[in-house]
Amino acid sequence: MELFQKYIKKYTLSFVVPILAMILCIIADNLSPYIQKILVDKAFKDGNTKLLFTLLTILFVVAITRSIAAYVKEYLFDIVSLKISRSIRQDLFKKIQSFEFSYFDGMNTGELMSRMSEDTDIIWQTISFGLRLFVESILCFGLSLTMMLFLDWQLGLACLVALLPIGFLNLRFHKKLSTNYDAISDQTAQINSTAQQNISGVRLVKSFAREKHEILKFLNINNVYYDLNVKLSKVTSTYLPLMDFLTNISLVVMIVFGGYLAIKGQITLGTLLAFSSYVLTLVNCSRMVGNVTSLLAQNKASSEKIFTILNKEPEILSESNSYSPDEIKGDIEFRNVSLKYNTEEDAVLKNINLNIPAGSTVAIMGTTGAGKSSLLSLIGRYYDPCEGEILIDGVNVKNWDLNLLRSKMSIVFQDTFLFSDTIENNIKFSNGDLSKEDLITVSEKACAYNFINSFEDGFDTLIGERGLGLSGGQKQRLSIARALARNGKILILDDATSALDMETEFTLLKNLNQNYDVHPTTFIIGHRISAVKNADIILFMENGHVVEYGNHDELLAKKGYYYDIYCDQFKDFDMLESEVG
Repeated sequence: MELFQKYIKKYTLSFVVPILAMILCIIADNLSPYIQKILVDKAFKDGNTKLLFTLLTILFVVAITRSIAAYVKEYLFDIVSLKISRSIRQDLFKKIQSFEFSYFDGMNTGELMSRMSEDTDIIWQTISFGLRLFVESILCFGLSLTMMLFLDWQLGLACLVALLPIGFLNLRFHKKLSTNYDAISDQTAQINSTAQQNISGVRLVKSFAREKHEILKFLNINNVYYDLNVKLSKVTSTYLPLMDFLTNISLVVMIVFGGYLAIKGQITLGTLLAFSSYVLTLVNCSRMVGNVTSLLAQNKASSEKIFTILNKEPEILSESNSYSPDEIKGDIEFRNVSLKYNTEEDAVLKNINLNIPAGSTVAIMGTTGAGKSSLLSLIGRYYDPCEGEILIDGVNVKNWDLNLLRSKMSIVFQDTFLFSDTIENNIKFSNGDLSKEDLITVSEKACAYNFINSFEDGFDTLIGERGLGLSGGQKQRLSIARALARNGKILILDDATSALDMETEFTLLKNLNQNYDVHPTTFIIGHRISAVKNADIILFMENGHVVEYGNHDELLAKKGYYYDIYCDQFKDFDMLESEVG
């Protein structure tokens, strides 16, 4: 029903011509047997050659008309169904793009890909073939039965009674198929997800010699898929032959009872000939409905999966009349902020209070799982806090226009992602209007220009999916260049220099503090003193709390967490200072 209301209904006018062509085909199919009846009873019996020529001409014209109508019907139904599937796929992709980070935290990529591909294709097949054939079979069945009752109501009624059990079997068949296809759809998504993860992580699998384990894991999932399809085959093989048997019974009824009536002289030979054609039409329609039932059951399962996504509303949206200033300063304030990713879990951030002036550089340190990345994810409203509020330029982030806010931010995530594209396109991803000069400038600033220039194709070098073919440090520097290309008022580097050597990291961070007309509010998550010591504000986090706050000298004077790390690393830092200075 949702499929009809949201998509098929929009293309109502596009269905007019193919439906008319379909009706024309049905009329032609049912007109031919009646003409054959007249041909036998009148032209052949009476030896009327003039009538014979006329009826043969009519049969020829009917055949030509049906062929043309069939072409129009098949082509236009396919075109309309392709438009509908295109709309569904586009809406599905758009909806997926609208979801917040938390949606993808609990969703497999393979499952979403399955909805975008297999399930959408099933809807296309249903509309172009299944649904059309279902309606066509019902209309053709009704018209053929009407013609049979018109020619002889007794014989027509006898054939109908013989076909009635098929309707009951179809209902049971459809119900069993729907249950099976629902499970198969879920298992298909599981297969896609497992395959996608293993293909993406093939280097890890081979590194740990886990090929056999992964093959066995996939085998188990594949066996479940096999078992579900075997179960489906059992249902199909049980019902379809039984329905075929019942449809053949109607042929036997027509031959036996029709022959009896013909011998008695109650019907003509032409009527019996026409009946044989009409009964074959009924049989074919009944069989077709049985076959189409399978596709409709698939469509039901796929539609439910797709509309589960389409009907879900994003939890993080811009409000109506949201705040959309011409410029962003970059003042950021956290007021009593706490965050939970799941209501049943403990808070990952607890009562955070911070006041960050625009243009400040803020460094965040802390142990793994302390909440560093979670803290920064709240600034762009990728998650919403469960308590408290975040203000940017004095306005609650929930009141901001999300697209505007994020368009003024530059971010390098902890998990470096690069597209399978050229280096230039990866850098220009954040700013498509970036000039060649600016492209080189941001590359130099990110300490990436030298290694880019060392490639034979330079900025036109194609890199593999997720940056395969590049070192960890090279990927991080390209990600930083991409962030700098945005020239946002807020810059977030989430452990973005962890794969760099200390000298490159020192040079890169030095570059970030130079050549700005207006310095962005910068956040740096780091684990080395060399990366954070020059920050205006240094935060040290532990178990979701900010346990230390100040600049480098202030934190050393406190002799707390920061001081302990400094004592472990200061020798390396002093060595770097002497080499650079």
